[in-house]
Amino acid sequence: MGKLTADSLLAVWGVYLRGKKAAWLVSGNAREVVLSVFMLTSVDRLLFVRGVPIFTELRDDFLVRLASIMDELSFPTRHTIFTQGQEGRSLYILVSGQVRVHIGNHEIVRFRQGDSFGEMSLFDAEPRSASVTTLEPCECLMLTQQQLYEAIDETPGIAVNIIRLLSRRIRELNQKMNALQDGDGRRLPSMIQERLAEL
Repeated sequence: MGKLTADSLLAVWGVYLRGKKAAWLVSGNAREVVLSVFMLTSVDRLLFVRGVPIFTELRDDFLVRLASIMDELSFPTRHTIFTQGQEGRSLYILVSGQVRVHIGNHEIVRFRQGDSFGEMSLFDAEPRSASVTTLEPCECLMLTQQQLYEAIDETPGIAVNIIRLLSRRIRELNQKMNALQDGDGRRLPSMIQERLAEL
């Protein structure tokens, strides 16, 4: 049996915690899942969700709605949360611990408490561009695409605010691309322009 990640365990078993008083601890043995006490106050949840770039400018009532439906997960050291190429449908916020983002053995970046990763998978089901593995025991908040869509159904203003924010980011990226032109008016090499345009 191949190694299962938290995403695949949740998808296969349809496990979504609603009580907010416990979190799934996914052990190194992919078949073994046990409950672990892991509680965050409503204020803690709100602060962590507010730190996610795509949610920063949402109104407090929207943030409270999102924070209330997020699941709490615990992972042991050296656990792969998701792998490169895997279909992604969830965002993670690191509540404690540290993870490494890597492609194969090449480390790209490390994330610590308060950092988030996987957010673009909330809007598409494209394969993950890199793997994420824990460097120490970690606790995370997780928001699935389904949870976000359900929240949007109940509170459409969430979608409007996210669209405004993403539009602003695209505009800012376009301005940065234009600013990177050299003095002769020559544009960046086409390959770099294409890569920036994908962001």
